Amino acid sequence: MGTLRSAALVGNPNAGKSALFNALTGARQKIANYPGVTVERKSGRLQLASGEAIELTDLPGSYGLNATSPDEEVTRKVILGELAGELPPQVLVVVLDASNLEQHLVFAQEVIALGRPTVVALNMLDLAERDGLVVDPLALEEALGVPVVPTVAVRRKGLAELAVAIEAAEARGSEHHRPHTTLTERRVTAQAIAQAAIVSETSRHRLHARLDRLLLHPWAGPLILFALLFVVFQAVFAWAQPFADALEGVVGWIAGKAHDALPAGLLRDFLTDGVLAGVGSVVVFLPQIVILFFFILALEASGYMARAAFLMDRLMARIGLSGRSFIPLLSSFACAVPGIMATRSITDPKDRLTTILIAPLMTCSARLPVYAVIIAAFIPARSVGPGLGLQGLVMFGLYIAGIIAAMLVALVLRRSVTKGNAGGFIMELPKYQMPRAGDLAIGLLQRSWIFLRRAGTIILTVTVVLWLLLNFPRAGAGQDQVDASLAGKVANGLAVVVEPIGFNRDIALALIPAMAAREVAVSSLATSYAVASDDEDAQAMKLGAQLKTHWSLATALAFLAWFVFAPQCMSTIAVTRRETNGWKWPAFMLAYLFGLAYVFAGLTYWTAVALGLG
Repeated sequence: MGTLRSAALVGNPNAGKSALFNALTGARQKIANYPGVTVERKSGRLQLASGEAIELTDLPGSYGLNATSPDEEVTRKVILGELAGELPPQVLVVVLDASNLEQHLVFAQEVIALGRPTVVALNMLDLAERDGLVVDPLALEEALGVPVVPTVAVRRKGLAELAVAIEAAEARGSEHHRPHTTLTERRVTAQAIAQAAIVSETSRHRLHARLDRLLLHPWAGPLILFALLFVVFQAVFAWAQPFADALEGVVGWIAGKAHDALPAGLLRDFLTDGVLAGVGSVVVFLPQIVILFFFILALEASGYMARAAFLMDRLMARIGLSGRSFIPLLSSFACAVPGIMATRSITDPKDRLTTILIAPLMTCSARLPVYAVIIAAFIPARSVGPGLGLQGLVMFGLYIAGIIAAMLVALVLRRSVTKGNAGGFIMELPKYQMPRAGDLAIGLLQRSWIFLRRAGTIILTVTVVLWLLLNFPRAGAGQDQVDASLAGKVANGLAVVVEPIGFNRDIALALIPAMAAREVAVSSLATSYAVASDDEDAQAMKLGAQLKTHWSLATALAFLAWFVFAPQCMSTIAVTRRETNGWKWPAFMLAYLFGLAYVFAGLTYWTAVALGLG
């Protein structure tokens, strides 16, 4: 045999492949407990006992080589060597969930039947034992005819033994070749092999069974889900406020020092009115971002997110989709880009297209700074009940508005341009487990870094360009600088279009750069008001105070309604073009979302004015 160069991890979703991949390679990939996260192939370097390093590939989760979705198709092509420009992996490592052997052995048999050098990683033994299930790896090895190595990826148990087995598998080569069998035959065989390998199984009532009876109850389950979401958005305001205030104080202190240290002029204005006022107004919302993702990552790691998809399947079916669409839509609450990419796990092309088109309606984390600054400025921070804050209630309402809008749009699309019936939905519910502090910390650090990197790149760049456009050409004596500037002239032209829905020149100016990223709207407003302020006292005003000075409550509510719908993110448009192979559907998405944004912002403004809130 030649030198060992490559191996690949294969298996059902929720077998713990990503955790095992991280442990073997040291890579820091996202670990999730529901199907569809590992959409693209991921590779890392695995150090063998001999000192050699090989490429280890983490393939998307699959239920069989008869691919029924884009991610399963990737797995099939890699295993069979049909992926253009790539050789097939020399060793296949089949990862099994020890607590769910019968289900996972069906695919394992199909892989073993290929006759390729194969090793089985019997993973999650700790969860199996916790549930009273004792598995004999040697009996499983004898039944399968390939090496079986017990592992607990999250505790790094069995990793060295697995690396040795991988290296030995290539040297040993294919020892036997099983004939291909039908799915029914593999299921029967899998049942027999589980029975042979299980030493003992207690009949005690398991905790996860009790939890499932409650959390998956047709009536109690959805109520618990919405209660959890409500708690999340209450926490985003209540818990984050002290940290946000502290960050705002730090930014203000730095701006004050820069103001005192530099002589009056364009350089000082650039640093204080441009960089610090613009970027600083976004950075202060880092605590809200961290708290939001803490809940998302914790619920995901605990196994609850898959149950949320299961709960939503019945509702999704009524609008022509399936629970499989819920997972990409849920991902879109973080960012629509990975959410749209995750639609590759959806088998039906019309289901997938519909999910892509409504993904931007999910309230992504980039909207959070926009919502937070407007709510903090215009909604009183008062209690409306025990443990219920009005600001958190409004935030929750905005998220619910996005969800309802997405469902209604999907209903219309499935009866018109993407007409079709809802596809089937089969998913495996992962075991409940306590989220690991280390994984949560890594996830939060990654999300924080992404947010700060956007603040230091996209937002900074747009803010600097906007400041330059707001300051040149320079205004003459007695002339307003914003009106005299190039940006002001553009904004005054756009203001004619958005004035009927209650938007002023400042909002019109913020909408253009916000196309780069939604949170740029906050930095744009902060920069605009800093440039427009003549005296130092006005410049020192916080953004919230500036907004209350220049906006009515009706305008603020219309601005929130606009951001529920507006597709202001070029990255989302770009990934939609890539996933749909053309500009037809991205153009359709832009048109209908901007249309909805304009209509509902107008309805909100006109209603508020009629109620005397203008």
